[in-house]
Amino acid sequence: MASIILKGSGQKMPIVGFGLWKVTKSSCADTVYNAIKHGYRLLDGAGDYGNEKEAGEGVARAIKDGLVKREELFITSKLWNTFHAREHVRQMADYQLKLWGIEYFDLFLIHFPVSLKYVDPGHRYPPEWFGDDGKVYTQNTPIQETWEAMEELHSAGLAKNIGISNFAGGLIIDLMRYARVPPAVLQIEHHPYLTQEHLVRLAQEFGIAITAYSSFGPQSFVELNMDRDAKLLLEHDTVTSIAAEHDKTPAQVLLRWATQRGIAVIPKSNNQKRLEQNLHCIDFNLSPEQIKEISSLNHNLRFNDPADIDVRLSIFA
Repeated sequence: MASIILKGSGQKMPIVGFGLWKVTKSSCADTVYNAIKHGYRLLDGAGDYGNEKEAGEGVARAIKDGLVKREELFITSKLWNTFHAREHVRQMADYQLKLWGIEYFDLFLIHFPVSLKYVDPGHRYPPEWFGDDGKVYTQNTPIQETWEAMEELHSAGLAKNIGISNFAGGLIIDLMRYARVPPAVLQIEHHPYLTQEHLVRLAQEFGIAITAYSSFGPQSFVELNMDRDAKLLLEHDTVTSIAAEHDKTPAQVLLRWATQRGIAVIPKSNNQKRLEQNLHCIDFNLSPEQIKEISSLNHNLRFNDPADIDVRLSIFA
């Protein structure tokens, strides 16, 4: 499996991983086990996904059955918005590691540059975006405080790499001014409708690896009524015609569009055939003209925007 060497640790991060967003608790252990069985070595999770315990059960079973060793896996998780205060970062890392049943994360990310009022995990976990009354409560914790606590996790060996997710350029530039341990990875929404070319170049200039989520654009958001009535990329004439030329699926073309440019991807599928197809999306190359044609579909259409929840969360404004 092709990989990206992370600056700082020198660790290899697989360029194709398996995303755990929206994988149900009831199926998660089996899904993770099957993903590992079919060759996935990067698992991308988060506290907010609410399935870390079950994902860990799938990992434990795969290790027990001899499919893989722990050191052969690259496990990512994320710190949720309600745990940004210094005293809560280590608390939650320990809590999430216990859920997974592992001793360290290969990568631990700040999920959003949004600080919300603390919610005790014993009261509600994951706490999501809202208080008990359904309202959003922000908290005045600066990113610098959160990042310094993340650096402490790295020093303690609880996270081999630390990084950021959903950060825009200005905040990344500011973070780089004080970071003792620079972020190894930036995870962003990235697909042909939202190419974010300037942000990609900025991250690459800093030596920050990029992981794309929602590689299929609106596909992941249809069931959430967040697809903004956009035409499905998997059915777009540009994508389907290029797929036909290579005798590949539209999904494989969309994934290759990213990976061929050095961007990691974390697709999810509950379908075994598509799961395998997604993993094997790097055995062909798109022409420079085809990459340019796919990129030309960009019209800065973002599907995952916290501003839709509350204007005070307009991190992409």
